[in-house]
Amino acid sequence: MHKSPMHVIRQGAGAPPLLFVHGFACSHLDWLAQLAHFSANHQVSACDLRGHGQSPAEPAECSIETYAQDVVRLLANSPDEPAVLVGHSMGCRVVLQAYLNAPDRIAGLVLIDGSRLGFGDPVVAERVMSEQLRATGYGAFARNFFEAMFIAGSDPRIKIPIIERAQDLPTPIGGALLPRMVGWDARRMETALATVRVPLMVIQSTMMTPERVRVALQPGQTSPWLDLVRQRAPSARIEIIPGVGHFPQVEAPEKVNALLADFCAKLKSA
Repeated sequence: MHKSPMHVIRQGAGAPPLLFVHGFACSHLDWLAQLAHFSANHQVSACDLRGHGQSPAEPAECSIETYAQDVVRLLANSPDEPAVLVGHSMGCRVVLQAYLNAPDRIAGLVLIDGSRLGFGDPVVAERVMSEQLRATGYGAFARNFFEAMFIAGSDPRIKIPIIERAQDLPTPIGGALLPRMVGWDARRMETALATVRVPLMVIQSTMMTPERVRVALQPGQTSPWLDLVRQRAPSARIEIIPGVGHFPQVEAPEKVNALLADFCAKLKSA
């Protein structure tokens, strides 16, 4: 079997297995609290997608479609039990695409602080994003983009390393991947959500403004992204974690872990 060119952490045992997929310019390190918590009762895995963390790649290899193929290969090497895929940010797209590719290997999906960045003609959406990156420069864009992911009360010990890591993503990788992600949103997001036939939970902590600035959500509040989920996947469970930025699994791990544990318990009882 083809070996996925990804760095993967796998530990623990038990069903359902959990596979955690990080966001753009991030890594498996965003899931350390989840790996530690769930490895006592589940097989848990977290990967570095190509071009991120400890997984090298050429820019041409970096896309939502390629990442999803890699995730499906990981699932093929896991126990016979279908897995719960947990995606954060860009990872939401990856796990949705993985479900489109191999629905029989997936028991449930959890999307953590997702969004939609691309609309309309996907070719145009990709071109506009590419032009913006060229005009701003990837490093400056990444700093501004990631600084806006945190709120005023975010812990600098969490915030600063995540921003610096994002800036370290090689410009050819970031410059190729981000437009492709925007294009995927325009091309496939609505269909992907509407296709889901397994339990789906959305954990949301922020909403994205038209200027791509994230604002913390309050309980009962909605957003264009959550409205899209409700429209295309009306049976989805939606949970709000208030008072944190775009990385609730890092900033509020106990709350995220409790929601994930409840989701898995309901899957097992069903």
